[in-house]
Amino acid sequence: MAARGRPRTFDPDTALRQALDLFWERGYEGTSLNDLAQAMGIASASIYACFGSKEELFRKVMALYGATSGEPPRRALRERPTARGAIHAMLRATADEITRPDTPHYCMLILAAPTGAVENHAVREFLAGLRRDMHTTIRDRLARGVTDGDLTAPPAGLDAIARYYTTVVQGLSVQARDGADRAELEGVITCAMAAWDTLTSAPSHPAS
Repeated sequence: MAARGRPRTFDPDTALRQALDLFWERGYEGTSLNDLAQAMGIASASIYACFGSKEELFRKVMALYGATSGEPPRRALRERPTARGAIHAMLRATADEITRPDTPHYCMLILAAPTGAVENHAVREFLAGLRRDMHTTIRDRLARGVTDGDLTAPPAGLDAIARYYTTVVQGLSVQARDGADRAELEGVITCAMAAWDTLTSAPSHPAS
């Protein structure tokens, strides 16, 4: 029996990487299907056939982004033996990734589609969900620190501290996009970690 359809003349993995580069450079709304077809070197019809709609392609791109540039900060959270060390390493890995000389200087989860047309609401909600997952991952690492005994349950609450460090991660991305270099981001990280003891220590009470 003869095979149906024409064989692909492109490598889907390479094409997906090319789409990632373009979305990263221009953002979701700044990237048209024609732009993608040119960057990927394939016809629009082939994009639909292999990846689905522009939104479906973007979701696949974000999965690739998470497995590549998004992995070092998550790996730092997983592998460092203490909660404090994990948070510090996560912030430093984030700063490393968003100031690489060969990629745009921002995190796609934060700035690929912060605002936009009503019809792209689903994309913004998709990215918001990924950012909420970042907060959950940080909170879970803090909870692991409590379980392991290297972190005492803080008065401020794990959720609030996780939200604080999530905000720092997001702020690093905005700073990098606006021109802050790696050394300047390190200064932000130093300040954020100086807050650790205050955030995680029980308040002292004056002697009666």
